Amino acid sequence: MPVERRVDTVMVDQRAGAFSRRSIKTDSKAAGLRLAISMLDLTTLEGKDSPDKVRSLCRKAMRPYAGELDLPVPAVAAICVYPSHVQTAARMLAGSGVKVASVATGFPSGQYPLDVRLKDVSAAIDAGADEIDMVINRGAFLSGRETEVAEEIRQVWQACDGAHLKIILETGELETYQNIRKASDLVIEAVASTGVLRDGEVFIKTSTGKISPAATMPVTLVMLEAIRDHFISTGIRIGMKPAGGIKTAKQALHYLVMVKETLGEDWLTPGLFRFGASSLANDLLRQLLKGLTGHYMAMHDFSEA
Repeated sequence: MPVERRVDTVMVDQRAGAFSRRSIKTDSKAAGLRLAISMLDLTTLEGKDSPDKVRSLCRKAMRPYAGELDLPVPAVAAICVYPSHVQTAARMLAGSGVKVASVATGFPSGQYPLDVRLKDVSAAIDAGADEIDMVINRGAFLSGRETEVAEEIRQVWQACDGAHLKIILETGELETYQNIRKASDLVIEAVASTGVLRDGEVFIKTSTGKISPAATMPVTLVMLEAIRDHFISTGIRIGMKPAGGIKTAKQALHYLVMVKETLGEDWLTPGLFRFGASSLANDLLRQLLKGLTGHYMAMHDFSEA
């Protein structure tokens, strides 16, 4: 197990709060908004998901803005769906550059038997998933069964068979910054211990989006610092994905400032940083159009999926 690093709660809150008070110049703002769009994982994880809804999400992913104005914006990084919808998404997105991510491992609880979780991963990859978003077993972690959690992560990583892996901590259930740092170090070390690890093959992710609180700036900062320390020790870049609770373009820009100042510009790419925030897309577009037209468009002017 990795050496446990102590977290200064007061300093984390103060430093994270400082990022949210930064002002951003107009030119930098437009570039940041486009960058944030390119980092989005558009997600639908509902019981009422259907092939038609997934196809609609794919169209939004490839062309986030479909209005009449000349507003060039990039495609998003990925869409994220349940394994049963991966094949539909893979067919729609073939050749587009947009990745297909799938939740697996008994999402969102992570409480299924390990063999079931591993089959969940394999089924998603066989259907065409490029990326797997797994959940750790928080019950095991909070009960002190860290070796069990690490071994499960190693087996899931090996089952990915070339697909990239995002490991969800579900920080809202971990309760303290100290636990979040401990879990971050644990999961990074678990995948690193399996052998050669290349930049961006593995991300750590805050939340499933099913638990509140989800992503917050202090929580994300704690995880970024774990990534930074691993990079200093090994030279390997682990990715980061805050998910849930990020709804406005202003928030997204503050996250990008935090990433740049904590990890450096190398992480300002979809290959190393993602937003799990489908509702964020339209506010990013709305802010870009404000810069183009001088006024705000109504939210109903944008497609939801």
